[in-house]
Order: sequence, then C-alpha cells, then structure tokens
Amino acid sequence: MNVFECLEERGFIEQVTDRDAVIGVLEKPTTCYIGFDPTAPSLHVGSLIPIMSLVHMQRHGHRPIALVGGGTGLVGDPSGKTEMRKILSREEIDENARQLKRQLSKYLDFSEDKALLLNNADWLTKLNYIEFLRDIGRHFSVNRMLAAESYKLRLETGLSFIEFNYMLLQAYDFLYLYEHYDCLIQMGGSDQWGNIVAGVDLVRRMKGGTVYGITFPLITTASGAKMGKTVAGAIWLDERLTSPYDYYQYWVNTDDRDVARFLAFFTLLPMEEIRQVENLEGEELNQAKTILAYEATKITHGEEAAKAALESAAAVFGRKLIDPQLLPSSNLPRKLGKAVKDAVPSTEIVESRLEKGIPAFELFSDVGLCKSRSEARRIITQGGGYLNGERIKVFDQRITMDDVVDGEIMLRAGKKRFHRIVVKHT
Repeated sequence: MNVFECLEERGFIEQVTDRDAVIGVLEKPTTCYIGFDPTAPSLHVGSLIPIMSLVHMQRHGHRPIALVGGGTGLVGDPSGKTEMRKILSREEIDENARQLKRQLSKYLDFSEDKALLLNNADWLTKLNYIEFLRDIGRHFSVNRMLAAESYKLRLETGLSFIEFNYMLLQAYDFLYLYEHYDCLIQMGGSDQWGNIVAGVDLVRRMKGGTVYGITFPLITTASGAKMGKTVAGAIWLDERLTSPYDYYQYWVNTDDRDVARFLAFFTLLPMEEIRQVENLEGEELNQAKTILAYEATKITHGEEAAKAALESAAAVFGRKLIDPQLLPSSNLPRKLGKAVKDAVPSTEIVESRLEKGIPAFELFSDVGLCKSRSEARRIITQGGGYLNGERIKVFDQRITMDDVVDGEIMLRAGKKRFHRIVVKHT
C-alpha cells in the first residue's frame, strides 16, 4: 500500500495540496519533514500524530526529517494560540532542542541517513535581516497572510510583530530543506495549513519547484477533551516527567468510543485487526484497551517498560493478562511472568518508623500521593484513601508494621493513583 493511502486509512489525513500528485510522488522514496518547536523539555501525547506519521513514512521506505525548531522557537508560533507564547531564552531553547532530539530517536532510525534530525537554528540564526526581507519577504502578501486562520484568530486578542514573521521563517525552512535535502513534502497539524501552503508557494516562486503539503486533524477524545491533557496535567513522552506506568494508565483508561480510533493512530497493528475492535463490548473491549496501552507504551518507552506496566496494572487492579488470540499479531505472550521492575511508584521506609506508626494523611503527603497534608486529609475524610485495598476510615489512622504484607504496603488515593511502600529492615 502507498504510505499516503495507509495514513488515509488510519485517519491521519485532513488536507493535502494535491492528493493524486502526492500519491504519485510517494510511489518512490521521498524525503518529507515535520517541525517540532522546543517550547518545553519534552513532547507530549498531543505530538504523537505527527511523530507516528513519520514512523509510517520510514516504514514505507521514505526518509523523514524531524526538524527541531531551535530557530523558530525563538520567535514563537501563533498558530492555535489565543495569546503570545512565552519567549524563552536561547539557552532554554537549546537545552529543550537537545532533549527533543534524544526523544525523537526513540521513534525513528537515524542510522545511515534513514532519517535526519535537524535544527533550524543552524540556518535561521545566521540570516541577514535586510537580505531576508528583500529575498524572501517580497514574495509574501500581507493581505494573504492576514487571511490565514492562524493570524485571523489572533487579530482580536493581539498579534505581535515578532509572531507575524513566523510564517516567513517556516516557509523559508521548507525552501532550505528543498534545496539542501531534496525535501518534497511538509506535514503538520491542521493549524499549520497556512504556513505549509506559504512554503509550497515560496519554493515555486523562488526555485520553480513543486512541493506538497499534508495536514493532520486536531485529535480530541470522544468527550471533547484535547489529547494528552488530564486533570493531573499533560501526559509527557519523557519518562522522567510521566512514568511508563502512568503513561500506560492514560491509555488503558481510554473512552470506549475511542479505542479503535486510537489503535489506528497510536499503534502499528494492522487495520484488519483494528476493525474487529469496533464491534467489541465488555471484557473483550477492555482487553483491546490493554492492547492499546501496551502497544503505545512499547513504542514510546520500550518493550520491557510496557511489560512492567502491564504486569503492575494486573497486580494492582486484579485484571487478567491479555488473551493474544484477540489480536494475534500484537505479539503479546499469554503469560508475561514477573516484570523486570515494578512500575508502580514506590518509596522505601525504614522499619523503625513504621513501628511507631505514621498517620495516614502524613504518609500520603510524604510519598507524593497528595500535594499537601491538607489535601491528603480531605481525600481520606471523603473516603478516597485506601490501605492495601481497604478504605481508610479516619484521616489520622496510624499505618504500622501490622499493615505490611510481603514486605510492602499499597496506598491508593482516588481510583487511579497508587504508591507502593517498601519496608527496609534496619
């Protein structure tokens, strides 16, 4: 299957500058790119659609360019924002760019130029402003720029001059990659359509070349929430910001209505198997959620971390492990055995401290299950605190050595936050 048809079948395609021409170009190895602005030290789940599109491109024999926006990040993209982004320092941008490079290497094979990892600071920060205005700026119509959706939305709340330049810089990126890397396709979120089309037009005007643009839909959950946003905050792709266990839990708690769609977006399972999920209910649908969580975690954090999260979830929630016959090619073993490590967050506490007893609300706060002792007191008082699966009756109930089971104590706050206390003998 042509990679464009693969992406289309999985729901990735929203707009394309010339569908038939793009399919034709992708009949042979082609270089494509997506930009990632380093506005934070990690990407989050909301960035997975563009990342997975590059994964599919590479799997079909094309060469993806992951472009880290070390230069454009100094300006700030107004697309999809109601107010100006915070301007970061050059040092912050450079450090974030380094972290994003490390992170993207988990998804793409950069060996032997099978994929390229570039930073547009390498060329944008060297531009001469007057020459840039004369050579590049003269090809842009202010009237057309103001008609772009990303600018129209900001005119009401205020659009800074520095942000107004962003479209020119992104268009120049496309021109630069076309000239130096023979890049023919730029991809991005639906809010990038105006910037992508500007790049297509700039390449045509300055080089007489034909390049193409593809955009992806803005992904929301069935409830209308933005992907990757939860009550607890963003779901990051960096394991230091969101643990593999919490990452797994995010996916396993997917709304029933989203399971098949998310399997198509965020795993590499064949579509003929994913279509079976659309008719599943009850326990079978829950198993499909487990497959989604396992596969998504494996892609981001590796197979061992996915196994550990699956095993831990089975132990904590009492869920059965996956039946591999549901989706045969998921390659999940019938019995995973013990995980390499327990993925539930844990804290060691010396035996002598438990002999004296620790008030429950203090322990919940000390290990980070609650942000403060007052929050812990409130949650426990409202019936949301659990000790080894049993509801804690009073907020200051003392937790002692009598509560230790096989050298551990399991705490829970609410339905989904767990913490394991490991007793250290003195």
